Amino acid sequence: MNSITPQEQDFSPTSSSTVNPKADTKHSVLVCQYRSCEKNGSAAVLAAFESGEIPGVEVTGSNCLGQCSTGPTVRVLPEETWYCRVQPQDVPEVIERHLLHGKPVARLLHPRFHPYAQYYIP
Repeated sequence: MNSITPQEQDFSPTSSSTVNPKADTKHSVLVCQYRSCEKNGSAAVLAAFESGEIPGVEVTGSNCLGQCSTGPTVRVLPEETWYCRVQPQDVPEVIERHLLHGKPVARLLHPRFHPYAQYYIP
């Protein structure tokens, strides 16, 4: 069987947009839409971000981000903030605190990329 593992996946967004933000884009939000994230509700997370319609924020569904055991995974560029186990009800807080006011949501930070998240003071 010719199966591709997450490590072999193309981590680029699934839409025609690029990972690099456009000139008028302040943030790019990538929401994993691969198997395990999708099984854990990433389509609803993506829909919640898309319904936010935040100026200067480009939201894109992506292929596997390589964090299958902690999905749904959300990656915010350009600052490389990784969120794990994001649920649709978490999205308004991410939008308000992080995307609009620049303060990451500590309880959702992925410990692999942000090992000191528990010490983060919002």
